[in-house]
Amino acid sequence: MDFIALAKQIAQELPAAEIYPFADRWDAARVCGKWFALFTEHQGNAIINLKADPADAKLLCETYEGITPGYHMNKKHWISVYAHMDVDDQLLRELIIDSYLNVVASLPKAMQPVHPEHFARESSSPQSVL
Repeated sequence: MDFIALAKQIAQELPAAEIYPFADRWDAARVCGKWFALFTEHQGNAIINLKADPADAKLLCETYEGITPGYHMNKKHWISVYAHMDVDDQLLRELIIDSYLNVVASLPKAMQPVHPEHFARESSSPQSVL
């Protein structure tokens, strides 16, 4: 499965998430009307933009060659993840879930499809993103 197809599959598995076409060659994943992921290709490179806590975003960009500040996005709150040997499927899954939970946590409690802290504990793996 290619990088973007895998990322879309992971995003679609999240509660109340939906994928829709956003613009020419761009698809978006959102929860309750808020974006948590954007999928595109640029100059032959698959790119997935994800929301990230600013401190985490900085550390991720410093740690992984396949992660940069968000392409065409706010560089403080978004990261771009590229298909790269240091970004494996598990890291991609964790980053997508973290992006989703960042957005869910910002929603009013009555709109949250999951409790962000409980979902994070239930979804967590023994390996940490950072």
